[in-house]
Amino acid sequence: MNTRVLLKLSGEALSGQDSRGFDPERLAFLVKQVKQVVEQRVQLGIVVGAGNIVRGRDLSELSPVSADHVGMLGTLINSLYLKDVFVNSGIKSVVVSPVSFSPAFNAMNYDAINEMFDTGALVIFGGGTSLPFLTTDTAAAMKAIEFGADLLIKGTKVDGIYTADPVRDSSAKKISRITYSEAINRRLEVMDTEALSLCRRYSVKIIVLDMFKDGNLYNAIMGNDVGSVVEA
Repeated sequence: MNTRVLLKLSGEALSGQDSRGFDPERLAFLVKQVKQVVEQRVQLGIVVGAGNIVRGRDLSELSPVSADHVGMLGTLINSLYLKDVFVNSGIKSVVVSPVSFSPAFNAMNYDAINEMFDTGALVIFGGGTSLPFLTTDTAAAMKAIEFGADLLIKGTKVDGIYTADPVRDSSAKKISRITYSEAINRRLEVMDTEALSLCRRYSVKIIVLDMFKDGNLYNAIMGNDVGSVVEA
């Protein structure tokens, strides 16, 4: 069993079919999956994107720097929303962020955050890296490394890594296991190159899985065969 895990979620994971805002059914499902894990005393951290609110890359009228910062603020909205959803469901949760302009967020402090993990709190990392040009995938990789996670899970809408987009290409083949270098060289849509390179350098195992299949998160953390694995 993996005892400290970092989960990367897209903003769309919160929005259901509408792709914007928050879907109560989707959030209730997410709470159920997380509860299965924290009840096993797994220390769980979450990094969430902002695609259900705004995507920085779609804001062509803004400078790239401003667009990325708008996206990072979107992740803070999602993080606070998620925190209250979890707390209202009986899951102790906190939001920490390198972008600390509000008493609603805890500042980034390694000792304090490790203590939060150790006391059983679900730690939600908002604000990305606080730097432009770096994605929330990279933020997730950095948090996994900084806080010694045994495993980085990327929760998606498909059940692993494929040779092509399985939604658009019926001939796409699932890849059950792949190395970091292969994933980078083949430019597979796993994570961005920066995130994969960090995980390769610090030997952080990645599992890509379907976040919306009941029990997948639990099974991955318990060491069962789920999704696709990226490692050395």
